[in-house]
Amino acid sequence: MVHNGIEYGDMQLISETYQMMKDGLLLSNPEMANAFARWNQGLLDSYLIDITHHILGYQDEDGRATVDLILDAAGQKGTGKWTAISALDYGQPLSLIGEAVFARCLSALKEERVAASQLLKGPANAFEGDTAAMIGDLEQALYASKIVSYAQGYQLMRATSDEQAWKLNYGGIALMWRGGCIIRSAFLDDIKKAFDAEPGLVNLMLAPFFKTAIENAQAGWRRVAALAIQLGIPTPAISAALSYYDGYRTARLPANLLQAQRDYFGAHTYERVDKPRGLFFHTNWTGHGGATASSAYDV
Repeated sequence: MVHNGIEYGDMQLISETYQMMKDGLLLSNPEMANAFARWNQGLLDSYLIDITHHILGYQDEDGRATVDLILDAAGQKGTGKWTAISALDYGQPLSLIGEAVFARCLSALKEERVAASQLLKGPANAFEGDTAAMIGDLEQALYASKIVSYAQGYQLMRATSDEQAWKLNYGGIALMWRGGCIIRSAFLDDIKKAFDAEPGLVNLMLAPFFKTAIENAQAGWRRVAALAIQLGIPTPAISAALSYYDGYRTARLPANLLQAQRDYFGAHTYERVDKPRGLFFHTNWTGHGGATASSAYDV
């Protein structure tokens, strides 16, 4: 199931990259096919990148690009949804995979989107930069986002393994996926090496190899996300991956204000930075409330 959830993420990331190339950089199908073919010789070497190169270069008997004739309404069998539901059950932030599922749901609203396209306007900006440089940035954004997708998938497996006492072999799982699954890629060898070096690794992004990879990709990743916003091109998975990375590396998130709000309207209590974890407090914020607090619930 987690394999398929990651597969949803990979496919959505590739599709967003395709749309950035097509609608943002105005590349032709052969130009995009060539870019994916080059990427398949490097960091992004994988089955899905390889077939994308072939799909973009394929023409029917009339010389028409088949991909351009396919209706943009994605189907799904449910495994991505199950992965997202399991993530909620175990309190794990699989934001990228969740966005990949929702992107398919949004694509299915074809008739509504066609009607909305006549009424809802976005920016009229056009890309005016270095196309070759932006193609390089797209490669880095896709690679960094892919790291996040796998990091989130492994977080879910780790949380489930801890709760169910499964003692999963994470390096072995990567090796199994390397052997013929849809998400098979050279990238999985690096995951296996990371867990071989540190079996207790809590997040793939903390492994030296992937930490360095994200650091090298970060500038291009951010340029892609910024350009997508400026051009009005939706990149829910790429943007979610970057937000997750920024959230995970942030020592103090604004959840303190959120906890204060919860305590204000519902007496849900909060922990304090100057007290040991596990102690909960309630404030009578208005001076008119009582001393009774709601019971605490930890995700």
